[in-house]
Amino acid sequence: MLETLKALADHSRLRLVGILLSGEFTVQELTRIMGMGQSRISRHLKILAEAGVLLVKRQGTWSYYRIGSDSSFFSSIRPVFEQQLTAIAERQQDLAAVAGVLEERRKRSQEFFDRHARQWDDLARTLLPVPEYRSRLLALVPTGCAVLEIGVGTGGLLTELADRACKVIGVDHSPAMLEEARRRLAESNVCNVELRLGDMTHLPLPDASTACVVANMVLHHAADPAAVLSEIRRVLEPGGSLQIADLARHERETAREQLADQWLGFDEVELSGWLKAAGFCNTVFERIEGASGQETVLVVTAS
Repeated sequence: MLETLKALADHSRLRLVGILLSGEFTVQELTRIMGMGQSRISRHLKILAEAGVLLVKRQGTWSYYRIGSDSSFFSSIRPVFEQQLTAIAERQQDLAAVAGVLEERRKRSQEFFDRHARQWDDLARTLLPVPEYRSRLLALVPTGCAVLEIGVGTGGLLTELADRACKVIGVDHSPAMLEEARRRLAESNVCNVELRLGDMTHLPLPDASTACVVANMVLHHAADPAAVLSEIRRVLEPGGSLQIADLARHERETAREQLADQWLGFDEVELSGWLKAAGFCNTVFERIEGASGQETVLVVTAS
């Protein structure tokens, strides 16, 4: 308890904890958010991490800081701590800076996909090979109901979803990707798919409006995966299901620049934590192992 109290007994460290309650950030992002030098930020992070308040998550050569669970004392006072954050003079300034950093992540992703829409399928297949998993993902999608696919890309999964669903809504934040998906649907003469422009954290659907959501290889591009899962929970009907296919944790660092990946895959523990926080109670994981040179895929069902 004493170590935690000492770690929190500093104005800048209180700000840092408040910021990291909003998501995971690198040292470089935190320097921009707080307007403070890297050495000072790093010193404060070290103190908070040693006290168990923060956790460092390594992703290739990048390190993300987030709220940890090693300090049972901080975990117990966290609800009251969060209620008192408004007392920090810079709180609104910090939240605005956090929103700016997340928007930068989102814009980098959208600009990349707008530039590479035509070559995306070949690019992804060549630079980040994965085992065949789509048949397993599709088998988990219930038949005869309304389905939402987020991050449709060039629409490679839409025609197969349309065969199973009474209606499919496809959402993507890239106009160029949606145009490619539209072309593919027209060539296949698919009529029960509607495409919408929208962001994963602000889906263009009302509350509780769809029975099933499919997220195929999109979470590792998300600026804030936890926020995406919370938004998916909002649009799902009671009893609705979420099917995810995404990369297991890997170390293929080139994926950041060549494929605009924000995250180098995920492990089951962190995905389970985000799903539980978003309100999902039943979660089942399946690992589709890759052959030599291929990355493992996680197929997840949650409800």
